[in-house]
Amino acid sequence: MMPSKKPLRVMIVEDSAVVQQLLFRIFSTDPDIYVAGMAGDGMEAIEMIPRAKPDVITMDIHMPRLDGLEATRRIMENYPIPVVIITASKNARDVNNSFKALSVGALAILEKPPGVGHPDFNKFAAQLIKTVKIMSEVKVVRRKMKRPQASPGAVKQDRRSERKVDIVGIGASTGGPPVIKQILSALPPDFPAPIVIVQHMAQGFIEGFRDWLSDHTSLKVVLAEDGVYPRQGYCYLAPDDHHMVIDRSGRIALTSEPPEHNIRPAVSPLFRSLAMVYGQRAIGILLTGMGRDGAEALKLLKEKGALTIAQDKTTSVVHGMPGEAIRINAAEVVLPDYQIGPYLLDVIKNTRKYSHLSG
Repeated sequence: MMPSKKPLRVMIVEDSAVVQQLLFRIFSTDPDIYVAGMAGDGMEAIEMIPRAKPDVITMDIHMPRLDGLEATRRIMENYPIPVVIITASKNARDVNNSFKALSVGALAILEKPPGVGHPDFNKFAAQLIKTVKIMSEVKVVRRKMKRPQASPGAVKQDRRSERKVDIVGIGASTGGPPVIKQILSALPPDFPAPIVIVQHMAQGFIEGFRDWLSDHTSLKVVLAEDGVYPRQGYCYLAPDDHHMVIDRSGRIALTSEPPEHNIRPAVSPLFRSLAMVYGQRAIGILLTGMGRDGAEALKLLKEKGALTIAQDKTTSVVHGMPGEAIRINAAEVVLPDYQIGPYLLDVIKNTRKYSHLSG
């Protein structure tokens, strides 16, 4: 007789008793999940971990005694346990702290599900269960070690210095927001190429992501709008539920084409459009994330002569997307997260004499 699979042990950290019971009810509908503990604040959660032995933790942000940001920081310093932020608050402070929690090791942000009588309850509940199951498989590490600083000036003087760069495309999923922040914070306000970004993210948080990024870069971060020409000094984020591509006229186009890799926006449509419109005048960067989104399209970019970069395994929260790109030889360069921004800046400096961009 085959041994039965052990249930996934979930700890709920939430100061509202009503929401605690709602989350408990949702998780209890899945036979593969066992609620191992419920804590009313971050302090209680940390004290409970050795007894509850959770496989994954759902974490509120705004709580008494110890909030979700500081609790996540302490958990990631002492316990390699996946943390999923679940928040109802959309005020600037709590949204900012939610993204800060990603920087210190949390894996994802989700909106708290509505009440049982809400028409979207089942959809929210299913997404929560799916996310918790997926994130429980991520091998997180303690966050005590500081990463080494990047060493600018390491770019080889090769064919990349002999052509101009007119656009940079970035794709990311799980673990991506802190890496994107790190890349953009390394770039000056006169960075001479627009940057277009697809980040897999739960609906409702992309505006908070924009605001959080804006606090950490001198570039202008905006949500992409249909029909706009990308401008240098700007970063364009794909909005909720729309693929973002560059059409043949050079404008941003937002489409409702079917999801790719079960997601919309997806990285692949963006990268394919960059390959067809810009070719060797583009740079494609594929960062941490589950699955294969963007890998084949990054290879197409490389075949069209673009510079292609993938994040290395050591610094990726999940090496699915960049790992697949490396496996199929789509990445010309493989770098740790902290080197990508300085590397990109050096590449652009080498092409500066070609930086008189249109638009």
